Amino acid sequence: MVKLSVIVPFYNVQTYAPDTLRSLRANAREDFEFILVDDCSTDGTADILRRAEDEIPGVVVRRHKQNGGLATARNTGLDAARGEYLAFLDGDDWLAPGHYAELLSRTEALGCDFVRTDHVQVEGRNRSVHRVPHGRRGEVLDPRDAILPAERSTSVDYPYAWAGLYHRRLLDRGLLHFTDGLRTAEDRPWIWRLHREADSFAVLGILGIFYRRGVASSLTQIGDVRQLDFIRSFDQVIRETAEDRDAQVLLPKAVRTYCAIIFHHMSSIERFEPAVARTLKSMSAAALRRMPHQVLDDALDSMDAQRATVLRRLRRRPAAAGAKEVSAA
Repeated sequence: MVKLSVIVPFYNVQTYAPDTLRSLRANAREDFEFILVDDCSTDGTADILRRAEDEIPGVVVRRHKQNGGLATARNTGLDAARGEYLAFLDGDDWLAPGHYAELLSRTEALGCDFVRTDHVQVEGRNRSVHRVPHGRRGEVLDPRDAILPAERSTSVDYPYAWAGLYHRRLLDRGLLHFTDGLRTAEDRPWIWRLHREADSFAVLGILGIFYRRGVASSLTQIGDVRQLDFIRSFDQVIRETAEDRDAQVLLPKAVRTYCAIIFHHMSSIERFEPAVARTLKSMSAAALRRMPHQVLDDALDSMDAQRATVLRRLRRRPAAAGAKEVSAA
């Protein structure tokens, strides 16, 4: 029986893939499988993964005939996974030796649906520890209780799929797949759904994941139209949260987070291509007008003056024709 399936998408990361694969080898166990998804790479990544099939125990390679993005690649891995537990890793990140064995042991002892872990962010030679924004550790808790309060950073603001471990029963319940085709912020609807619908979770202070930030090919570094998928992503968060039994309580958090992300992109709009920047403004204006009006008004009233002014001005901006349709496509 496969105890753990680790899903690792790769796309044009030939520079970093060898580090990732070495760390998987240092985590290999006879009851672990590593599902490596090549999302139609055009560099030497495919050859590196081909060699890994022969060199690393438990490796299974799946290849896309066309690039689908991170969400689609993760779904391919989920569809192939056989493990009782599931984990994710990105193709340019890496693990400490034995990380998965320790994480699995502690998760099984707790018996909960999923766990979340801290991680080490790596940017050049700099390393910093980033912790799950939840104070109680090593206890089994109700995930819904970790969504609020609206005005502080909480577990839904720490969306990294690779920072945790997930029991297969979540997959069987339809809670682990990502929204197909999302190119960015694909983990936002995903983490919100987990916290709304799973039965139990815990936070573990294990530092075994090394997240490489600032990679030139990463979408977080590229100001093209794919970045605008954050609007589709957060529209989904708002829509699904509005259907929740506790919508009145949870929507202020969802709206406030959406506003924070819009403000973040507007504050760095110079990194976008000019045409994309114009589309960002019009789509963001339309998104603000789609939000529940009273909830948005309350959120804006509670923000600092700079942020509230930018968002109110943007809200009044006429949306370009088709902006709403583009965001929902």
